[in-house]
Amino acid sequence: MLNENNRLIRIMGERIQKIKKLKKIRIHREGTNELTISMLLLIGIGFALWYLIDNPIPFWAFIAIFGTVWAMALNFYRCPIRYFNGDTEKLVVAPADGKIVVIEETEENEYFHDKRLMISIFMSPLNVHANWFPVDGKVKFVSHHNGNYHKAWLPKASEENEHADIMITTPNGEDILVRQIAGAMARRIVTYAKAGEECYIDEHLGFIKLGSRVDVFLPLGSKPCVIMNQPTIGDQTVIAKLK
Repeated sequence: MLNENNRLIRIMGERIQKIKKLKKIRIHREGTNELTISMLLLIGIGFALWYLIDNPIPFWAFIAIFGTVWAMALNFYRCPIRYFNGDTEKLVVAPADGKIVVIEETEENEYFHDKRLMISIFMSPLNVHANWFPVDGKVKFVSHHNGNYHKAWLPKASEENEHADIMITTPNGEDILVRQIAGAMARRIVTYAKAGEECYIDEHLGFIKLGSRVDVFLPLGSKPCVIMNQPTIGDQTVIAKLK
């Protein structure tokens, strides 16, 4: 009897954990309209094909093709709820899901006019595309720049592609530049950060649609905590420590 009770308790515990995990997955607000409208169109066309055409092949072909496309869009707009565990002082966390494509010292001549440590994360269409603030602090300014749509992993994409720049001043007075970059497929950068507002790790900085990239420019002396091609989890992976 005792063993049976223990088994039931274990099963209930596993179910509770599954429910908690499901609650942490939601759809990003940037995709709710597109997903809703496309679902209604999918249903409407599906009904028309089913009732107006005697042959069922067009209906099932339509459902297979466009149902798969809709499911991919649903996966793209997923937005997990995340919280960073631990002290955030002097830590820089990944602003996006993806993989590390750049870790190098570079000359930043637009704002700093000196060398900075640049760490870049490339996001494929399969990654979560929400962006998080990489540090606690205060938003100094936000600036949007029109440009080209080179492949996001290319070095020239950082300066030549359409991008949004967010400058954040940390509590220790360090200026950190975050750059959201549009890629070859991306055509829309959404930035929620506003000049003068306090910002914190765990908060959303913005959203980039389809394949894209995020650059973080840090003061020299910052210590990278990642390596090339390492996968990152937004708001979870520590990418650097400030000096």
